[in-house]
Amino acid sequence: MSEVRSIQFDPINVVGRNPDLVLQSRVRDFSPRMLDELLYQDRLLIDNWDKMASLSLVEDWPYFARHRSRMEEIFGVPSRVVMSLAPTVLDQIRKEGPQCSLDFKHEEKTDWAWGPTRVSRAALEGLFKMGQLGVHHRINNRRYFDLIENLLPPDLLKTPDPNQTLEEYQTWHVLRRIKAIGLAHPNAGEQWGGMIGVKSPQRRQIIERSLDCGAILSIEIQELPGEVLYLRKENKPLLDKVQEGKPVLEGAFIAPLDNLLWDRKALARIFDFNYKWEVYKPKKKREYGYYVLPVLYGDRFVARFDPEFDKKTRALTIKNWWWEENSSPDQKMRKALQRCMADFLVYLEAEGIKYSKTLLKKGNLEWLGTVI
Repeated sequence: MSEVRSIQFDPINVVGRNPDLVLQSRVRDFSPRMLDELLYQDRLLIDNWDKMASLSLVEDWPYFARHRSRMEEIFGVPSRVVMSLAPTVLDQIRKEGPQCSLDFKHEEKTDWAWGPTRVSRAALEGLFKMGQLGVHHRINNRRYFDLIENLLPPDLLKTPDPNQTLEEYQTWHVLRRIKAIGLAHPNAGEQWGGMIGVKSPQRRQIIERSLDCGAILSIEIQELPGEVLYLRKENKPLLDKVQEGKPVLEGAFIAPLDNLLWDRKALARIFDFNYKWEVYKPKKKREYGYYVLPVLYGDRFVARFDPEFDKKTRALTIKNWWWEENSSPDQKMRKALQRCMADFLVYLEAEGIKYSKTLLKKGNLEWLGTVI
């Protein structure tokens, strides 16, 4: 987490939420309970907004002061219907402790990003975005909000924004995003979203200045002539280590919104792996499936699969599995992916695997685990 600084949050839970999946692919013996402890007990992480809804290190709270000020400009106008209920919402939380949207009985509705919603819920969202409220805990995906002063240390809340000018902030955020991605392509795309006032011209200027001062390095890939990517200088030793050694031939199941996948075009150029998250596509228009996970082996994407987990029976169903065209699944790869699947079952606290009829007709994958 100290390397990427933020992990994108998404509440859809098929085989875990996106941050759970990001961490299980990187942290040995990871359990979602570990993440909840870091967020809501130790409070070393915090629900935040970076590229989109994200989980960030709590120590970065002062750096997002401009974002909170921007949200106050948008949502904090007292005459608007959302903020008209804000004093009532804050007073109820102050008196009764952490509250969720269902704890407020006001039925008046207003237009919101996802459509008409109750004013009380919109007020909670607005106050959260402005930094007056924070997430005390979640029950499933329902957030319970508390006053931010009850969640963060006073010294941290009093810490001024380390970036004194807009230009300093923009440079900080671009460099932070390069580190989060690893190797960043300068072209516009959703991987650069969530920054105040940073469009393509500003981003390119920041990259040029950062190159001049040595904060980042330009990287060219031999197989991609003319393509230039950017790397944080402090990550150069890691790149050297990777180039000098052989890739570790182990497997990993990658989250759909993993930092590695933020730049889908670069993913296709560098890894020759085309991936689209099809959750919001109509079923008939999906090429693969609802919540498909990429499969990494060593330094290559070799497959993808469509999982489903039944929390009552504790069974993981593999609905489909697709090898990439350039994959040659030898015994060594199969053994590595078998170990990966075994770890995945432990992460899910699953009791076994089922295979769909579709998959069994194609040729079963029982080598991945014991069928129940």
